[in-house]
Amino acid sequence: MKSLLIALNIAVLLVTPVAAFGQQSLISDPEIYEKKHFQEQCSKANFSDGFVIRQDINNDGLVDAVVNEGELTCDGEKGPQCNDDGCTYNFYLQVAEGGYFMIATAQIYGYDFVKRFGNMVLAMKMHPRFCDRPDADKTKEPCIVTARVRGTKFVTISKK
Repeated sequence: MKSLLIALNIAVLLVTPVAAFGQQSLISDPEIYEKKHFQEQCSKANFSDGFVIRQDINNDGLVDAVVNEGELTCDGEKGPQCNDDGCTYNFYLQVAEGGYFMIATAQIYGYDFVKRFGNMVLAMKMHPRFCDRPDADKTKEPCIVTARVRGTKFVTISKK
C-alpha cells in the first residue's frame, strides 16, 4: 500500500507541471493587449505607427502581429526597455479559430521580412555576440539571424 501511494505521488508530480504549463489563452488583439499593458505601466504612453506591424510571419495566410516596444514613449522616454542589445519585439501568431498567442520575444535592433528559398523568413539584426563576434562594432556589423516560423516555433536557418 505504501509503495502504491509513493507511485501515485510521483505520477501526480510528473503530470502537474504539464497541466500547469498548458496552452496559453488566446488574446483577441495584440495591439489592444500591449497598449493596455503600457497604459497601466506609464503615466503617459504614446505609441508611434510602427508599434505594431501586421504581417503573415509563418506563411499560413493569416495576418500575424509584431510589436516593437522601441516605438513606445513611456513618460517621455522613448523605448524605455531598449538597451545595447536592441529593443524588445514580441511576435504573435493568429490562429484560424480567431485570436492570437505570443510565439516569441526577442531583444533585437530590427528585422527584415525577406523571401528565401520560396518562403518568407525573418532576418533579425542582433548584437554581434549572437554570431560569436563579441568584439565587432554593432553599428557596422550587426549579427543577422535568419529564422523561419514553422508551426509555432522559430527555426534558425543561418547566422552571419
